[in-house]
Amino acid sequence: MKTQGSIWLGLSDRAVSLRAYDKVDDIRRMVIRSAYAQLNYSPILLAGTVLGMLLTYVAPVLLALFNREAAGVFGALAIGLMLASFAPIQAFYRLSPMRAVTLPLIGIVYTVWTVDSAVQHWMGRGGMWKGRAQAQHVHPVQPTTDQNGTTTP
Repeated sequence: MKTQGSIWLGLSDRAVSLRAYDKVDDIRRMVIRSAYAQLNYSPILLAGTVLGMLLTYVAPVLLALFNREAAGVFGALAIGLMLASFAPIQAFYRLSPMRAVTLPLIGIVYTVWTVDSAVQHWMGRGGMWKGRAQAQHVHPVQPTTDQNGTTTP
């Protein structure tokens, strides 16, 4: 944690990652390592996240492609807003505007990785980093009562 001064959250062309993410698999492992932990290991938050991602990235594309009614127009409008919201980032980093058309696919990929993060956690391999499980959620121990009426924690 920073002990002095304020923290600034914003865009910078001077900040660089200390870790190299040269391959897509490097990014995948980073996301899988922490995504379910960020959802506080909650199946309900996971379900809400998946639903939200599908509504944000998949529904507009499907509506625009397969609906000729007003819903298709709204789907196309949502896609346009998605692309427009990414334009300032592309301009700042001098990226091709064509990258924006990949946003729905990227949203789907991140959703799959988030679900994989939860699956890895449920299998006891959550938060794997350098061969060790880092993000372990401690489930509270429920007291049990045996046949003699003795309760144990």
